[in-house]
Amino acid sequence: MATKRDYYEVLGIGRNATDEEIKRAFRRLAFKHHPDHNREDKAGERFKEVNEAYEVLSDPDKRAAYDRFGHGGAEGIFGGGFEGFGFGGFGDIFEAFFGGATTATRQAPQRGADLHYGITITFEEAAFGCEKEINISRIESCSLCQGIGCKPGSQPSRCPNCNGTGQVRRVQQTIFGRFTNVTTCSQCHGEGRIITEPCPRCRGTGKEKLQRSISVKIPAGVDDSSQIRLSGEGHIGARGGPSGNLYITLSIKQHKFFLRDGDNILFELPINFVQAALGAEVEVPTLDGKTKLKIPASSQTGKVFRLKGQGIPHLHRSGCGDQLVTLFVVTPDSLTKEQRQLLQELANSLSPANMPPPEKWKGLLHSQPNL
Repeated sequence: MATKRDYYEVLGIGRNATDEEIKRAFRRLAFKHHPDHNREDKAGERFKEVNEAYEVLSDPDKRAAYDRFGHGGAEGIFGGGFEGFGFGGFGDIFEAFFGGATTATRQAPQRGADLHYGITITFEEAAFGCEKEINISRIESCSLCQGIGCKPGSQPSRCPNCNGTGQVRRVQQTIFGRFTNVTTCSQCHGEGRIITEPCPRCRGTGKEKLQRSISVKIPAGVDDSSQIRLSGEGHIGARGGPSGNLYITLSIKQHKFFLRDGDNILFELPINFVQAALGAEVEVPTLDGKTKLKIPASSQTGKVFRLKGQGIPHLHRSGCGDQLVTLFVVTPDSLTKEQRQLLQELANSLSPANMPPPEKWKGLLHSQPNL
């Protein structure tokens, strides 16, 4: 059996990571390795490994047990269904001293497993909100037997070995005194009932995997890696337990010329040096369409204009961010003969007095954007 990696290593976090850091690491890795987005051969294994690490480290009790005992502590003590130290380990000790092991009952309702799904949306959809239809595969109650597990028209019978309790009690006399050992019934496996005529569709499990189409409402203002929780849309629970949740992780496509900074939008506007020198009125694209912007004379590369309220809507509250427009003076890469003559005349008329003083040169430096 392959050795499991350290859960902190799996999530790429330190052992002193906060709950929020654990959650952020999980969201990033779950989306990265989700089979719907990652077609690599080992993506499914990595996705399962990330989910397992998060399940343990996000639970305070399991994390404490893991920090103390390692994988066996988190899996065995809290009934994770993994091999290692836990009830099995304690069982060996009880077996050696008292001739039996104490096992917790399996009849308690269990919450269903969570589902994770990734959605890619556009820059505009993230800004204004949208509604998406997704198709998921999840475990639900069998539609034929309604989750009972029996063939329609039949009913399960009480287990004769445990009398429906799911547990078998045995009293033993040892050198330490009299002990009562409680173990899970081996005949009904803790269910307390036996199905003699199983449902032909679910084969007695009471569950089946079904495809469902679910509508997801994405609120305005979401950011990349945001997560939406749909309560009760995960796998069905066991023994009447609640269903798990469906977690939607969002990935936002890059815009062809907008950048996002929080709830502000950044845009770099190229202008020619005549517009910069004489001033001009130009059209600037925004999320709501084009708007006019007045550029004053003698504007320099790097000058920033703020368009109030033209940014991203604030998530779950009123108002919007701003759009910040940064000027970028573009030098033409080709000139006609007439243009060259006119520029030469302009150059002859300019003097050092037309240049900004040295103390302002540093503010004029600006790296060329990728437009």
